[in-house]
Amino acid sequence: MAYVSKETKKELAPGIKAVLKKYGMKGTISVNNYMTLVVKIKNGPIYFDGHTCGSVNVYHIDKFFNGTAKKFLTELLAAMKGTKWYDKSDAMIDYFDTAWYNDIKIGMWDKPYKVTS
Repeated sequence: MAYVSKETKKELAPGIKAVLKKYGMKGTISVNNYMTLVVKIKNGPIYFDGHTCGSVNVYHIDKFFNGTAKKFLTELLAAMKGTKWYDKSDAMIDYFDTAWYNDIKIGMWDKPYKVTS
């Protein structure tokens, strides 16, 4: 069963913050229902091809993003997974076993992502 604790979030936070700082991005880190590690991107210099509000499909970053946005999101996801994350799921037999889920949100419904210079 997917589970991410506040302690795990604290362990992963320095790596996540390092990626945010490397790309000049502002964001927050949180845990949702002890199952999902969430990073909300508020603003930064990266243009996300018109995406100003919504969730990133972490399974298809390569398909929907390119350039600096793709590099940033790929590095961010790797930092969110850290060394403890695993995924032993097998959808063919309806078996799901993962350490925790990862969610990257660009902007919020009431505060869209802003591109800064």
